Amino acid sequence: MAQKKCLDLMLVNPGGRRQVYQSLASTLTAIEPPVWVGLIATFIRNSGYSVHILDADAEGLTPEQTAEQIEDLAPTLTAVVVYGHQPSASTQNMPAASAICTALKDRAPNLKTILVGGHVAALPERTLREEDVDFVCGGEGPHTILELLQALKSAPADYKMARGLWYREGNIVRATPPAPLVKDLDGNMPNVAWDLLPMETYRAHNWHCFGDLERQPYAAFYTTLGCPYHCSFCCIQAPFKSGEKVQGYKASANSYRFWSPQAVISQIDTLVNEYGVRNIKIADEMFVLTPRHVMGICDLIIERGYELNIWAYARVDTVRDGMIDKLKQAGFNWLAFGIEAANERVRNHVQKGFDQDDVYKTIEKVRAAGINVIGNFIFGLPEDDMDTMLQTLDMALELNCEFVNFYATMAYPGSQLYDLAFKEGWQLPEDWSGYSQHAVNSLPLPTKYLSSAEVLRFRDEAFQVYFNRPDYLDMITRKFGIETAQHIQEMASRQLERRYT
Repeated sequence: MAQKKCLDLMLVNPGGRRQVYQSLASTLTAIEPPVWVGLIATFIRNSGYSVHILDADAEGLTPEQTAEQIEDLAPTLTAVVVYGHQPSASTQNMPAASAICTALKDRAPNLKTILVGGHVAALPERTLREEDVDFVCGGEGPHTILELLQALKSAPADYKMARGLWYREGNIVRATPPAPLVKDLDGNMPNVAWDLLPMETYRAHNWHCFGDLERQPYAAFYTTLGCPYHCSFCCIQAPFKSGEKVQGYKASANSYRFWSPQAVISQIDTLVNEYGVRNIKIADEMFVLTPRHVMGICDLIIERGYELNIWAYARVDTVRDGMIDKLKQAGFNWLAFGIEAANERVRNHVQKGFDQDDVYKTIEKVRAAGINVIGNFIFGLPEDDMDTMLQTLDMALELNCEFVNFYATMAYPGSQLYDLAFKEGWQLPEDWSGYSQHAVNSLPLPTKYLSSAEVLRFRDEAFQVYFNRPDYLDMITRKFGIETAQHIQEMASRQLERRYT
């Protein structure tokens, strides 16, 4: 009888879409490939270890079903990776990750587990104390997981070998020195381990495919890591901060790393030619920023002649002349802009500094080139009152973007706002699920002038106002057809259950 081969690393993407998005999860939200899971898998495989990915989210597995599959494969180490569907919000995925860890400890208490991710890196000690897990990663993950695997395979295991690790010795919490960031992205983790993922399950956002509502196949990946900006509501940099210290960054500086255009086009080649992918999300927190990087990628896509449907994030002050037409030619049909607020005082307070005129000028140029715009707006920033939130809604209505995301301000762990809220004693969600924008128990921050309930109610009513307007639906019908307009009306009819308290 053949001996069962020992698996070194199991990487788990936790589920919980229904709790995070309520009824929107069934058909409207995207089902995204877990990009960080796929990158860590490549990093560990390139170091000579065997890896398996279990995407509990995409496969709709319960915590118990997930634990059962892990127990069956009995890996040396299981890493539950907590990175959000929305790039600045991994916290909302913690309930699902926690349930998996508990279910696994109940079934197989001897199997070693580690939690990794943005939320985890922001609160490593608290995470270790609160969760049924053996280890917590205080940084971005790849080096820590590799060195922990090496420690677990040595006799006796010496956890001090693994940098960036939090663990227990009896009742004492220990932490090793931080791990460095991955420097050579092209060499160490050049791609997502697509072959380990259930590629047939992933689905694009509904708006991404307006005019052609065929949302599969779909993929998302990074071309950069990090963001040089310092918006106080964003926690995207949390998993990188400890590694930045190792590499000599000042506390006020953010790392921003690149894959080469050649590595990016290699990923696109794989997705197009092996998996038939046309719908692509560039998951970078800020893609449209460095002209040489952006234009290099666009040129290579154009050379290939691929007909892609891509979306990416930009800022109104980073879209340079000469970029827009090239982006459209390469298949960038959507750009998402963080406009956030209409009032200059409100924007400046959260370090979102740009002129009001820039918003209108940039969006007009982008749309003139045939690129659709997603406007991202935030209600309930610390300086918001009812008048300033109405200004933001009025701006959104005037811009009449092809799609908008209306958010309520959350103090995500790892953000400056979270530190401020904690210091000032502002009310925060009692449960991690309360950090979800769409959850029943969603609890945004109060402002200096408004309660959390007032902010959340305003956000939900603004959503209905925007998407039920005749001039918006007429614009959508002209651009994308009556079926898309009907789809939007059906979307707007989904009322979220809330607790406005």
